[in-house]
Amino acid sequence: MSYDIEIGRSKRARRTYSLDDIALVPARRTRDPRDVSTDWQIDAFTFPTPIVGAPMDSVMSPASAIELGRLGGLGVLNLEGLWTRYEDPQPYLDEISLLPGDDMPRVTSRMQEIYAEPIKAELITARLAEIREAGVVVAGSLTPQRTQEFSRAVVNAGVDLFVIRGTTVSAEHVSQNQEPLDLKEFIYELDVPVIVGGAAGYTPALHLMRTGAAGVLVGFGGGATSTTRRALGIHAAMASAISDVAAARRDYLDESGGRYVHVIADGGLGVSGDMVKAMAMGADAVMIGAPLARATDAPGRGYHWGPEAHHHEYPRGARTQMSQVGTLETVLNGPSNHVDGTSNLVGALRRAMATTGYSTLKEFQRSEVVITQRS
Repeated sequence: MSYDIEIGRSKRARRTYSLDDIALVPARRTRDPRDVSTDWQIDAFTFPTPIVGAPMDSVMSPASAIELGRLGGLGVLNLEGLWTRYEDPQPYLDEISLLPGDDMPRVTSRMQEIYAEPIKAELITARLAEIREAGVVVAGSLTPQRTQEFSRAVVNAGVDLFVIRGTTVSAEHVSQNQEPLDLKEFIYELDVPVIVGGAAGYTPALHLMRTGAAGVLVGFGGGATSTTRRALGIHAAMASAISDVAAARRDYLDESGGRYVHVIADGGLGVSGDMVKAMAMGADAVMIGAPLARATDAPGRGYHWGPEAHHHEYPRGARTQMSQVGTLETVLNGPSNHVDGTSNLVGALRRAMATTGYSTLKEFQRSEVVITQRS
């Protein structure tokens, strides 16, 4: 079957599907939600829930990363954010939350000024040490451009999982201006498992898996704060992207003789139903920002933004106001009094697994899905 369609006489395009285009199908056999397991294991680390907190200043501080770890997830600290630029970033977090929402150029300009402060290696060490002292899994994130400069400080601080995260990350980046990061060599020499991405297709993901990455992030500019699609004209439909990368995982498993690389959906997962469908399409875990930014104890204080919002040359993101729904614990585990999928995310996943008859996340990836609409 061909998924290509003609766009005029000179261009063909592949038909792809977003998470809004699909739905799960209830199964013949159902289960009690209390009998299903949402455990997720990557490398030597097991988590009771497959939720990864996105490395965004509005979502993850050392305190919220610790709390997410206590609640069974994995918090990833942005090591290029305010927490590694300022000894006390709270005044700047407060200021960002108070900037006037009706003047976006002013908001962007002031955020660019705040984030112009240099990153300090000693603060990377201090923030990661704070998380480690709490007894939870320690994870930090750098962009590919900063990885070589600060990776040694990250590893020396005792990080358990290292995330290399960008809008898009390739194993074959080409530059005439600087020596690009050799992912395969870098990961081989590193002493900790690495999660890398984003990737939005089969071939880029397969190449990232061949670098030795423990996990691949799937997504491109699809989050609540990103304007990448409007600014650059680039977008990835998440249902198709996850399925493509899951196929790369399957083929790499055979190619490597049994090495399993985790697929982590990252972007465009605004409510619990999106998270559920991402896992049904083949994701092992989800990296989320907006759902956690709705927590009353999130660092953004009701606002959400990513690194694209303050890029010094070409900002392509927005500081977005979020409706707060409860504490981080309520967002993850309820109890919920919201009917829109913004709280009790883990309860929603359990109920979806039970309704479709699956008891583990790997089994849940075999869920039947249908196409419900075309945007």
